Amino acid sequence: MRLARIMTPLQKRARITLLSALALVSLLAGTATKAETGPALFPFEVSYNASMDKGLSLNGSAKRVLTSQGNDVWLYRTDVNSFIADLDESLILKWEDGRVIPLRYRYRLSGFLIRDRKQSIDFDWKAGVATGEYRGKPFRIQLEEGVLDPLGYQIQLHQDIRVGKREMEYQVLDRGKIDSERFAVVTDDVSRTDGGQASYLKAEKVRENSKRETLMWFDPDNKYVLVRLLQVEPDGSRYQLSLKSMDLGD
Repeated sequence: MRLARIMTPLQKRARITLLSALALVSLLAGTATKAETGPALFPFEVSYNASMDKGLSLNGSAKRVLTSQGNDVWLYRTDVNSFIADLDESLILKWEDGRVIPLRYRYRLSGFLIRDRKQSIDFDWKAGVATGEYRGKPFRIQLEEGVLDPLGYQIQLHQDIRVGKREMEYQVLDRGKIDSERFAVVTDDVSRTDGGQASYLKAEKVRENSKRETLMWFDPDNKYVLVRLLQVEPDGSRYQLSLKSMDLGD
């Protein structure tokens, strides 16, 4: 016959203390895991003035919109309208554990005196492949965890800057191939506004052996929304987005 173990009052108190400690550690571990995922996505609609100086100054407008579709699925759209070209770009993504998981990407460029361009990418994460088409040519790419698309990395960059990262590198699938895209925060700039001064965080796209320069400014006082983008081409032509209005959701 097996004898039941009899615990003394001191042993009972020690057991209760141990169980409470384990419960607290578990709770803290869960809280830490949640914190590591960073801030949640939020819906927004941001409008920009768009300008291009390529021997002839051309002005237009641009809009970036992020909307929730429910169940952690989001729709991100970028629209650019100008005299010579219109750009429609969209991404359906899933936001999970602080990461963008692209599902469906579409791109269309059309305009005056330019050849229309289209690109589509569909991500099948269960099968581990992405299929798409660029300029009428189909492609099929084996996927690795963390691969992004031309729009998804923009959202990931924004979120990573929000959580304090200062050097970022992403694997981006574009035009049928995967390339590394690197970014770094270079300084906090001070830009004068009508109300005084506003401190912006300045980042750049890191390139090697290239004269092309891409700079971005983010506003820490407004959830690090992009307020300005400047790209300078090797021939000296400049493309710029500057903030016109923004509507940031909760």
